[in-house]
Amino acid sequence: MLKGKKIVLGITGSIAAYKAAYIIRGLIKKGAEVQVVITPAGKEFITPITLSALTSKPVISEFFSGRDGTWNSHVDLGLWADAMLIAPATASTIGKMANGIADNMLITTYLSAKAPVFVAPAMDLDMFAHPSTQKNIETLRSYGNHIIEPGEGELASHLVGKGRMEEPDAIIRVIEEFFANQQDLSKKKILITAGPTYEKIDPVRFIGNYSSGKMGFALAEECAARGAEVTLIAGPVQIKTVHPNIHRIDVESAKEMYEASVANYPSSDAGILCAAVADFTPELVADKKIKRKGDELTVVLKPTHDIAASLGEMKRDDQLLAGFALETNDELQNAQSKLERKNFDFIVLNSLNDEGAGFRHDTNKISIIDKNGKTDYPLKSKREVATDIIDRLVQLIK
Repeated sequence: MLKGKKIVLGITGSIAAYKAAYIIRGLIKKGAEVQVVITPAGKEFITPITLSALTSKPVISEFFSGRDGTWNSHVDLGLWADAMLIAPATASTIGKMANGIADNMLITTYLSAKAPVFVAPAMDLDMFAHPSTQKNIETLRSYGNHIIEPGEGELASHLVGKGRMEEPDAIIRVIEEFFANQQDLSKKKILITAGPTYEKIDPVRFIGNYSSGKMGFALAEECAARGAEVTLIAGPVQIKTVHPNIHRIDVESAKEMYEASVANYPSSDAGILCAAVADFTPELVADKKIKRKGDELTVVLKPTHDIAASLGEMKRDDQLLAGFALETNDELQNAQSKLERKNFDFIVLNSLNDEGAGFRHDTNKISIIDKNGKTDYPLKSKREVATDIIDRLVQLIK
């Protein structure tokens, strides 16, 4: 899976730096091309000449490669790479990455990288457990970086504990699995709805909800990264799409989202309905701002189009449809009922009773429910949750 892949390996000042030699050897054995970028502190633990001998490339450490005016372009290096791996990554480097402190060649390369970034922390247990380190690691996760947790890899030694860097073979396996998953949705068309809807009362007021759109956008990026052609129907949110395979349709109301969904689902292989669509909309919309008169204002509401039910009725045998259920009570019962009523293939349940889940968070805690039962997942970043959901979609898609 790594044959022909170009990988930037960042090495920092950790006692685990010697393991970088084994990582290089393993990557090259798999067919990858490796370029090392090392911090000044990293050179105190492993010599550039050793690394250069393994990669057959000059090791990059400084911005300027000599006193003749030649320099190393972190921008070109970031564009060259198919992946960037920082192993070992010290607490200091993780903090700089999280906060954009570009004071060495490694951090500037990271900030310029367009490719996926993998980070293997390496430090003592107390440093790893410190709230500031954990906060920085979670910040990197929210940026879409892949954190290779120490001691959790499939091939890791049972002696490896929290804080110590994951073993080289396990690190390489994580990267291999990532690239193996990259094209498992190739030639598939996926429809995704995201964000809230706004139902106008008058020109300046509306009925809405707290949905940020983060979960739906994470799903869109995950599908696109795996080779899918994504149609993202987005309610009014402030998030930008990144992947060029995402075709974004911006809407505001439930009616507009319904029309766009019904128009695009027939040509899709699967639909993921992640948007928080209003169930009701004002029966009459004032053409001018409503002035305050008296002590009461009555707004008569009417039902909106049921997007999930409509697509469930349209669904062909060769199509999939997945939905979300955000519940506050009787979570499992309500989700199972919705699964059947809307003709979903599976439904993603999250509860407002779980801390860190639901609207306006960068994290989510979900359960995936289908006709075979329920699978629970721990609290994760929404990017990681998106991976879990799309992994399930891939298992089912025809």
